[in-house]
Amino acid sequence: MNRIQVILTIDIENLPKNFSEILIKEQEVIEKWKTEGILDHLFLRETKNGAVLIFKGIEEREVKNLIESLPFYALRKNIEYYNLIKKF
Repeated sequence: MNRIQVILTIDIENLPKNFSEILIKEQEVIEKWKTEGILDHLFLRETKNGAVLIFKGIEEREVKNLIESLPFYALRKNIEYYNLIKKF
């Protein structure tokens, strides 16, 4: 099954005052995706400016729609999408 990797970078220089509230909503969405089985992996970036998400079983267009629904989407600095072929 192929995977889609998303690298999300947020603008940590301009975080809103309600960032902690946004973070809670973000975690709820991520947990829902995990429960649904479409989010295969989530890696937080060591620099604390984003994350790497690996989706499975859905098409890139759907992944883009999901990412655009994230609470952190409004804080984005950059988003990259990579279609991957899992070898093992």
